Amino acid sequence: MMKLRLIGATVLLSMYASSGWAFSIDDVAKQAKDLAGKGYEAPKSNLPSQLREMKYADYQQIQFNRDKAWWSKLKTPFKLEFYHQGMYFDTPVQINEVTASTVHEIKYSPDYFNFGNVKHDPETVKNLGFAGFKVLYPLNSKNKKDDEITSFLGASYFRVIGAGQVYGLSSRGLAIDTALPSGEEFPRFKTFWVERPKPADKHLVIYALLDSPRATGAYRFLITPGKETTVDVQSKVYLRDKVGKLGVAPLTSMYLFGANQPSSQVNYRPALHDSDGLSIHAGNGEWIWRPLNNPKHLAVSTFTVENPKGFGLLQRGRDFSQYQDLDDRYDLRPSGWIEPQGEWGKGRVELVEIPTADETNDNVVAYWTPESLPEPGKEMNFKYRLHFTRDESQLHSPDMAFVKDTLRSTGDVKQSNLVRQPDGTVAFIVDFAGQDMSKLPADTPVAPQVSIGNNGELVENSVRYNPVTKGWRLVIRLRVKDNKQPTEMRAALVNGDKTLTETWSYQLPANE
Repeated sequence: MMKLRLIGATVLLSMYASSGWAFSIDDVAKQAKDLAGKGYEAPKSNLPSQLREMKYADYQQIQFNRDKAWWSKLKTPFKLEFYHQGMYFDTPVQINEVTASTVHEIKYSPDYFNFGNVKHDPETVKNLGFAGFKVLYPLNSKNKKDDEITSFLGASYFRVIGAGQVYGLSSRGLAIDTALPSGEEFPRFKTFWVERPKPADKHLVIYALLDSPRATGAYRFLITPGKETTVDVQSKVYLRDKVGKLGVAPLTSMYLFGANQPSSQVNYRPALHDSDGLSIHAGNGEWIWRPLNNPKHLAVSTFTVENPKGFGLLQRGRDFSQYQDLDDRYDLRPSGWIEPQGEWGKGRVELVEIPTADETNDNVVAYWTPESLPEPGKEMNFKYRLHFTRDESQLHSPDMAFVKDTLRSTGDVKQSNLVRQPDGTVAFIVDFAGQDMSKLPADTPVAPQVSIGNNGELVENSVRYNPVTKGWRLVIRLRVKDNKQPTEMRAALVNGDKTLTETWSYQLPANE
């Protein structure tokens, strides 16, 4: 028999006899459920003011000493490194290691870090605690050089990349009341448990305890690195109190400008974004593509979907020439795709777009929100697989063409003297392409199906074969009735009664 005793937030293991004990999400769920039945205790910061008030460049100087990486002396491909507290990362998280027979805390020590030129009092930081951690794995090199593949830092945020990728969009454990007037609540992972991997393991298991004023949760992450890194997520969520909106499997990204919304200032970069669209695979089989915007006002788009098959924020543009940025390599940033496991029932995918003046702010959020929520204290279970990929075509079935480009232009009419005369309309050029579509003869009778919301008048709606992409190009010109209101548009291509493409769903922001 063996017992688990809780002392503080540390799990101690007492073994009285040999048994088949193994740490599991149920151990975390017990703590989450217990927390949900108690009043919320806000985390307390133990960070000295000199570290809290530091600038980002100074925080970057505090580097983990790589020769002290956790598991560096074990025959395992995975290693852990830790983040120091600083700036707004001002509350400690507890990180535990799980072995076959023990659970013990990985204790903070300033010796793990090189502080560079950052002035600090060794006495005030000796028991500080970690802000988060990262996972290393030999992903890109045959000589087993360590690459950072996963980072857990701040609230319930985590970022993941596959081979040949650079960090872009983030995932979160949970989102609460996003874009509501009451203000958003940001749950945080307060405790982690990381399973010590075996020498031949190709995956890593991480558990996390989530806490916030109105929700708690237990999470299990199974991370499998590769060309496409996947994360299998299992979560058990408990509400402390009623919430206005629960965001499940949230993704957070950045969109500043791009082909459908060019930069208002001269910029050598044609586009600057971590993601360029929201993709949804609805339960009824429909595919939807919603290009992203950087609106002048907060915008929320809702897509009612029952039992979604998948959704995600994608970076479909993969050519370097689309970005021209050697420093930030937006062409190498991953798409994030959520693949629900099991039926999630009735609900909606929501897209939140927030105005931003620069690329340092994540201004795009997408998540699933259930139609109804249980009473506080009742368990909610969500399982899903997260894909981090640069091969977006594999997410779609080959018989359904996708939107390759959404281009925006001033609407015009070609005069008899061949001069193009602007006519006060807005034009969108939408290129559809796909594996099966590329095999169709150029004279295939492809027709557009276009609808415009009440705030727009459709002026032109035409389609033609595109020999470069071996797809079809749709041209839409519309006249906006009230520039202070957004304008909704939808379009798809058909051949007879057969739908050839996903649905292009776009919102022209107000004041554009």
